[in-house]
Amino acid sequence: MSKNTTPELGEEKFKSKIGGQAVIEGVMMRGIDKASMANRLPSGEIDLEIWPIRGGKNLPWYRKAPFIRGIFSFGISMIDGYKCLMRAADKQITDDDAEEESKFEKWLSEKLGDKLMPIVSGISVVVGLGLAILLFMMLPSWILKLIGNFVEIPDVVKNIIEGLFKIAIFVGYTALTGKMSDMRRLYEYHGAEHKTIACYEHGRELTVENVKQHCRFHPRCGTSFIFLVLFISIFVNSVFRLSWENVMLRVLCKLALLPVVMGLAYEVIRLAGKYDNPVMRAVSAPGLWIQRITTKEPKDDEIECAIEALKAVIPEGGE
Repeated sequence: MSKNTTPELGEEKFKSKIGGQAVIEGVMMRGIDKASMANRLPSGEIDLEIWPIRGGKNLPWYRKAPFIRGIFSFGISMIDGYKCLMRAADKQITDDDAEEESKFEKWLSEKLGDKLMPIVSGISVVVGLGLAILLFMMLPSWILKLIGNFVEIPDVVKNIIEGLFKIAIFVGYTALTGKMSDMRRLYEYHGAEHKTIACYEHGRELTVENVKQHCRFHPRCGTSFIFLVLFISIFVNSVFRLSWENVMLRVLCKLALLPVVMGLAYEVIRLAGKYDNPVMRAVSAPGLWIQRITTKEPKDDEIECAIEALKAVIPEGGE
């Protein structure tokens, strides 16, 4: 059976360009010419923000050119997503939380003022990138180089093992974080985002009951994109025959080739989201399987946030 068809709901009416992201107690949705974020406040109310997307339908050439557009789209998505996460976190701070600040936090606020959050955000980004490079680039290469000192392994096989190791780290990391209560709720909002977009693409009214009937897995998900980046890197590293002698040099070469890998992954995931055939279903299958970890069945209040966010970015006249 087609991944876009169920006996009860029928086939999709159209393919949407709307995408989204789960944030703290909410969902961010990005349409063609505007974006929105709906958050459940501590008071129980839904706070909705809407803002225009720079360029809208009139994107510059590098946002349209195949293979190049993926690099810029990924970068913009990362920046916008991080900003939304920070704004969503701020919305959960109550007056009681502010009063409970430690002496050190109050000292930092007094000394740095408005510069505090940008500095903290910058440090978080640097630490996050450093951790990603360590886990997904340096650690696998070090382990394979160490094994190579005792067992002779062809470079092609090393690349495959390294790629599988990176995928295993990614799956293990997401599975472990999913055990945390806050992350589980984030994964529930992730499921609400997917189910709401699926309901919209089936042409059904956006109600909680209708949304609940749809699948929480989506081929255009960022989880699937990350899997494709890890998987495609196996072939790219093999084609360019990166050296195993110097781990640091190998990591630098991987970083240099990362835009190539992201560009290829972006084109593949666009095809997977646009076409429904045996080849694309096979390509989507691993990413959809990993989404069983990164998405959870949402609660009604989480779906309500996703619906509010999606309604705000639907183009006039639909898609």
